[in-house]
Amino acid sequence: MRHLALVIVVVAFSLQSVAQSLKGKIVDQFNEPLENVYVVNEAKNTHTHTSENGSFFIEKTRVNDIIQVSILGFEKKTIKVSKADFNNGILIKLETKIFQLEELVLRKEINALQTITKIDLQVNPVNNSQEILRKVPGLFIGQHAGGGKAEQIFLRGFDIDHGTDITLSVDGMPINMVSHAHGQGYSDLHFVIPETIKNIDFGKGPYYANQGDFNTAGYVNFATKTALKDNMISVGYGDFNSFRTVAMFNLLESSKKDDAYVAIEYIETDGPFESPQNFNRLNLFAKYNTFLKGNNRLTFTASHFTSAWDASGQIPEREVANGNITRFGAIDDTEGGYTSRSNVNVQLQKTIDNNSIFEANAFYSNYNFELYSNFTFFLDNPVDGDQIKQFEDRNIFGMNAKIITERKYGNVEAKFTKGGGLRFDNITDNELSSTKNRRELLNRIQFGDVQQTNAYAFLNSEFEIGKFKISPALRFDYFKFLYNDNLSATYETLSKTKTIVNPKLNFLYTQNDNLQWFLKSGIGFHSNDARVVLQDNADKVLPRAYGADFGNIWKPTKNIVLNTAVWYLFSEEEFVYVGDAGIVEASGKSERFGIDLGIRYQLSDNIYFDTDATITKARSLEANAGEDYIPLAPNFTLAGGLAFTNLGRFSGGLRYRYIADRAANEDNSIVAEGYFVSDLNINYKVKDITFGVAIENLFDVAWNETQFATESRLQNEANSVEEIHFTPGTPFFAKATITYQF
Repeated sequence: MRHLALVIVVVAFSLQSVAQSLKGKIVDQFNEPLENVYVVNEAKNTHTHTSENGSFFIEKTRVNDIIQVSILGFEKKTIKVSKADFNNGILIKLETKIFQLEELVLRKEINALQTITKIDLQVNPVNNSQEILRKVPGLFIGQHAGGGKAEQIFLRGFDIDHGTDITLSVDGMPINMVSHAHGQGYSDLHFVIPETIKNIDFGKGPYYANQGDFNTAGYVNFATKTALKDNMISVGYGDFNSFRTVAMFNLLESSKKDDAYVAIEYIETDGPFESPQNFNRLNLFAKYNTFLKGNNRLTFTASHFTSAWDASGQIPEREVANGNITRFGAIDDTEGGYTSRSNVNVQLQKTIDNNSIFEANAFYSNYNFELYSNFTFFLDNPVDGDQIKQFEDRNIFGMNAKIITERKYGNVEAKFTKGGGLRFDNITDNELSSTKNRRELLNRIQFGDVQQTNAYAFLNSEFEIGKFKISPALRFDYFKFLYNDNLSATYETLSKTKTIVNPKLNFLYTQNDNLQWFLKSGIGFHSNDARVVLQDNADKVLPRAYGADFGNIWKPTKNIVLNTAVWYLFSEEEFVYVGDAGIVEASGKSERFGIDLGIRYQLSDNIYFDTDATITKARSLEANAGEDYIPLAPNFTLAGGLAFTNLGRFSGGLRYRYIADRAANEDNSIVAEGYFVSDLNINYKVKDITFGVAIENLFDVAWNETQFATESRLQNEANSVEEIHFTPGTPFFAKATITYQF
């Protein structure tokens, strides 16, 4: 018996000493899974990261080993492994804390630039939809109609107009509108309530297999919160009869299984214009999140957005210069429009086994758009004017699905993502018409129905070999275009199909804890408008863009992070916005190359500085030297600011943005003027109430927010004139806000 007892004790001791794989899950205070948490067993020199559902597996672990988990923005935690942890797995909950740049360790970061953006979002929270896009380093926006139309976007030497060369999405649901009445890729982000944004995922260039149509200059994905920490009511009022209120409420008591909340936003303003904008916008948002068996999670989201406005439109420089109108006057103040969007989105995250998870979403959107513009005044119609109407009624159906699998082959860690999806757009009454005073239809220029299908599949792989990570990938896209011209005397369905395959290859080298190098390469594309493809029989249906990035992220001191990238992009077909027709037309091959520079400097625990600069050269390859400028392509942009948090009861920041003069036409004979604009916000918190003051254009600069070289003719002019037509930027604008959290 003594021998048997001794054997049992030895076996039990041996079992405790044998290295095993430890399984666990890491969540935040809302029981929300945390992705990319760094998990390390320092004694055994083993480490891993949590997956999308917060799970991790770490090898060579024994009872009493010390496991350390960390992710920027959360308290670091140290766990002593017990025997029970191997049987049941370990659940670790992390508490949030203020971001400290000195805690950023590049060795631990899968995507350090995403982490940097999270810091930017926390220290500089946004309270309007325009500011959401400005959180992407190097991205500039301009508003045509004071919040009515989608923003004009500039990135990496692209005048993207409203979305031609950037892929935008929210919770896996696309924002870009294909074959849109106003322009290809039109992306109206105004249905998103800024306070619901949890995370911004972005990438520059065409290097990402999970991104498809319009991913040439880059992509931006927004993720909304699944739960609220506090209820909130906010009311703000400012110059130009500007009013905004937003409220967010939890619907369920604190639960480990279910979360639900609703949000509502209402905005109205007259704007600084002499003809009031009469702008209003209503947003409704609801989200329900439940955990099923194990780590499986199901999320339902529903939202509705509606907006209406009047607009003064773009005005010609000559009329301001001769004193006939002011900068905030109008030639045709009957412009404006109406738009709405309703969305339903269902998301599922399911654990397949210890190494694989499944993620999917299915969505439906109903979208309406009606816009009245007048770019050329009386150029084409000297009697009634050149006002145009653009209209469409659209339904979008779609789904996305992917399986993420992690494997280990000896010392090589591998991750495979296999995905596929479908998007179907059914667009009725896609219209471009000549109108008068919004009321009278003069004639229809285009009028028809579009059906467009995009199916895709991709495979992305990542192999981590020592300090290297190698990521080859491949993406396949299928398109079908259908168009029925309602102006045709006979019924005919025009159709065309097109497929495209695009490879990607990226490298990451983590030299040490404070220095990462990357080399990215890949091919992306943007689709052409279905009407152009089918009616004009365009050669380039899915023109490609070939790109490469080389750069690094460097932390020279504990409180400074620098990021640098040298890049090149070749486009098979350049799409340029044509103001007088309100369409996008192709203009041949182009190339862009440049440098991105960024700096983040935490001066103290409470003061944070950031700035991003982009230097670019953009040229057409099918034009003579000196006539090869790409209209409105920015050549230099700079944006950044200083933020302060928790200075007693105070917080706030100063933001600035600068864009240099740039060519407005192909020979640079017309120049779009640059500008430097600064904004300021200060907040004071007393218990649960925060008083805030925000000032836009602090120094009251006279600046042009959007500009185009347009040929126009006024009613009293004998000849047309081509020159800059602009929408003036907001003058000094102050707004006060009171926010109550409970």
